[in-house]
Amino acid sequence: MSTHTTEPTGSSEPAEGAERHGGLPLAALLALATAVFVTSLTETLPAGVLPAMSADLGVGESAMGQSVTVYAIGTAVTAIPLSAATAGWRRKRLLLTAMAGFAAANTVTAVSTDYSLTMAARFVAGVAAGLAWALLAGYARRLAPAHLQGRAIAIVMTGIPVALSLGVPAGTFLGEVLGWRVTFTLMTVLAVALLGWIAAGVPDQPGQRRGAAGRIPVLRVLTVPGVTPVLFVTLVFVLAHTILYTYIATFLDGLGMGGSTDLVLLVFGVASLAGIWFVGARIDRRLRALTLASALLVAVSAALLAVPADSPALVYAAVALWGLGWGGAPTLLQTAVTDAGGDSADAAQAALVTLWNAAMAGGGVAGGVLLDHLGTGSLPWSVLLLLIPVVVVVALGQGFPAGGER
Repeated sequence: MSTHTTEPTGSSEPAEGAERHGGLPLAALLALATAVFVTSLTETLPAGVLPAMSADLGVGESAMGQSVTVYAIGTAVTAIPLSAATAGWRRKRLLLTAMAGFAAANTVTAVSTDYSLTMAARFVAGVAAGLAWALLAGYARRLAPAHLQGRAIAIVMTGIPVALSLGVPAGTFLGEVLGWRVTFTLMTVLAVALLGWIAAGVPDQPGQRRGAAGRIPVLRVLTVPGVTPVLFVTLVFVLAHTILYTYIATFLDGLGMGGSTDLVLLVFGVASLAGIWFVGARIDRRLRALTLASALLVAVSAALLAVPADSPALVYAAVALWGLGWGGAPTLLQTAVTDAGGDSADAAQAALVTLWNAAMAGGGVAGGVLLDHLGTGSLPWSVLLLLIPVVVVVALGQGFPAGGER
């Protein structure tokens, strides 16, 4: 999952001529949320159709799981250099370019019959999506007045839980009925439609001037107080989530619930929507408490899934807690690193997008290794163990201020 920006963050001027909702350019923000939806759905869609993809392309499920990994690698290794190279581009032009490249790469994925070609297309899609992710949250901030910038980001980030709650279950269902290729073809159709929406309905914003203040080397931003703890939490939290989520269909197969993957993902996604709604209403006052609750809910979910039990009801309850905890996590981490970075927020966000996707890549690899050597039962235990240091770092507070400290 992927929610970051290398955008300049100082502008607080709202967009002109946009539909307003409580001072926000709602139509424009919903277009950006749709970009998040399409890219997030395509990134995680293999989790729901993994068995079908692996059978069709003639590879094992752990090998097919690397389609999530290679997508994340495409983002992780190119987000910083591409964002730097295109920093001077006008924002609408850059977003349209990224989404067009994403649609093209996704089309190749849909028609490919060769595993290597599919993986190459997934890598390119990750590059294009990463470039989009690197500007979306900052774009949202610049379209909103200063006192509503956190809410603007929360609106854009609803694309993630909507992708999880509606997109992945629907894609899983379509994959089972019509084949996974139809699902990926629909992703291309959505991306093309979105290009028209962005062109017609999103106000443009200028890029950064060459030599603009705030562009500091990414490594130097690690010395800014609070940034490193947030980046650590991001890396480990996303790694923990991805290890299990990438292989959720295989995990459910091991429980005899393989036929319920779409319903389980629906429960996860609906709970995620509730989580992001709850976080969006309180993030300006309770950043630390909300982040701590997010990590603890996912940890409790992992503990429930780790206990051998022949109870579908327990699985659904655990997945609901997981979604409730994870839903607001992208917005929380995005806001935390922006606040901690201060004047260097753009560099802090560049580091965040790289680590987020490195963690997703690592989660795909680590989950595959665990699956091959220790079986599906090891996946929730790994999540639980990884979340222990996350809870400790958030509780210590640096980078995650309590109410009234922001």
